[in-house]
Amino acid sequence: MTDDSHAANAPADFTEATRSSYDTIAPAYSAEHPDGLGDGPLETALLTAFADLARTTAPDAPVVDAGSGPGYVTARLNALGVPAYGIDISPHMVALAREAHPRLRFEVGSMTSLDVPDSTLAGIIALYSTIHIPDPELPGVFKEFHRALRPGGHVLLAFQASDGEHLHMTERYGLDISLDYYFRTPAEVAGYLTEAGLTLDAQVRVEPRGAQRLGRAFALAHKPVGAAE
Repeated sequence: MTDDSHAANAPADFTEATRSSYDTIAPAYSAEHPDGLGDGPLETALLTAFADLARTTAPDAPVVDAGSGPGYVTARLNALGVPAYGIDISPHMVALAREAHPRLRFEVGSMTSLDVPDSTLAGIIALYSTIHIPDPELPGVFKEFHRALRPGGHVLLAFQASDGEHLHMTERYGLDISLDYYFRTPAEVAGYLTEAGLTLDAQVRVEPRGAQRLGRAFALAHKPVGAAE
């Protein structure tokens, strides 16, 4: 069930609502999405390009998969030679990722406060995870990305593209949840990235396919060399 009647009223503690909801649906979600990159060659090509950029920035520096879910993106990056690890706000989702990919690193954590020193990461990837961040909180998330990235490090985002749409879901997979989705235009996301001090490199818009109602968008940005923290 979805409800968009309170678009201006995000939960006071959206992180707790997101954590609880994904803990509830983690087994069903992981079963439905064992590999969410099976959508087509474009997604694979973008992930490969991001991996190439991360290796060029610093071959041995880590990459964070923020909102790693079942862990398939983290696994793909490691297969491409990138020392990536995943963080997710849901302990249940992290447990399932560890079970599916026992040789890889997954931690409970939030993109709102990355547990890394300044200028540490070669890259940050967040595929369909920033959609749960309310608009007022998103600038802070991107500033946190800027803080954590090494100069020259890249961010790759994927998100459903829509103009200011907000959905509140109270049920998924037949289970009770309280989960908010914030859909934005590529231009809006580009603006937030730029305001955080990141330089936009590319945007890709993918039209809806099959049963998809919304198109998808990708944004690639980097932290300029010489940028202040």
